[in-house]
Amino acid sequence: MKKEKLEEILQYFLDYLSVERGLAENSIISYRYDLVKYLDFLKQKKINSFQKIDKELLGNYLLYLKKRGLGVNSISRNLVALKMFYRFMLAEDFIQEDVSKIIEFPRLSKKLPYVLSQREVNKLLDYSNFSGELGLRDLAILELLYATGMRVSELINLTIEDINLENQMLKCMGKGGKERIIPFGSKAGQALTGYLKGSRERLIKDTQEKVLFLNSRGNKLTRQGIFYLLKRYLQKAGINKKATPHTLRHSLATHLLENGADLRSVQEMLGHADISTTQIYTHVSRKWVQEEYYRAFPRK
Repeated sequence: MKKEKLEEILQYFLDYLSVERGLAENSIISYRYDLVKYLDFLKQKKINSFQKIDKELLGNYLLYLKKRGLGVNSISRNLVALKMFYRFMLAEDFIQEDVSKIIEFPRLSKKLPYVLSQREVNKLLDYSNFSGELGLRDLAILELLYATGMRVSELINLTIEDINLENQMLKCMGKGGKERIIPFGSKAGQALTGYLKGSRERLIKDTQEKVLFLNSRGNKLTRQGIFYLLKRYLQKAGINKKATPHTLRHSLATHLLENGADLRSVQEMLGHADISTTQIYTHVSRKWVQEEYYRAFPRK
């Protein structure tokens, strides 16, 4: 049986997720964030070996997470990370028994994704909200996020070679290094053309730069930059709702299904491994229909 420090074993696990499982960097950061909490808990208990952990201690860890004010969904995510970690340690001979098998997950609250209405999206993407060179870029970014349902991490890593304006398609590298081809509409195509012809060439500092969307210094945009950008244009459009770039992804999926799109097609477009993840948007759609019914029904 191998004897290593707690932190070393955690790093072996993170390397395994990266190299063998091919998980994206953001996913690995999330696993590390969750498991560092577990290591902090063990240190408080003066435990320096995973061999000394029993079922009672794991039960105490669940109480520890609750006392830290974590919600049911956050606790469940932490426990998923813990179970994967223990399976890894057992397979790699760091432990003799997987005591995490006794953990029961708390019942998850099925929270529906938050979406913007089609009217709100149109209001956000109104051309009058965007001006100047950076306005051309920002319009292209928001049009593309909504038109394709891409994750922010996928969008900021796009290169000019990933875009096919003629066929209105793009190549996107998703979670786990899985590539997918996504179509986009004429509005997004027009916005991209405007950015490429009227803005990107002026933002470039290095002529060899292939990244599609650049900041004012000629560097790749950050996730935080996209979040700030959307917040600013929501305010400009007079939309008083808290929304993130992921809200545009949720909104697209909901609007496609509302307008008759095939569930499997939406699954493929969004890059969901499991169709049950896509199915939640059908519930969002039904909820919206119900709300509209009660708002408009004449016999109150």
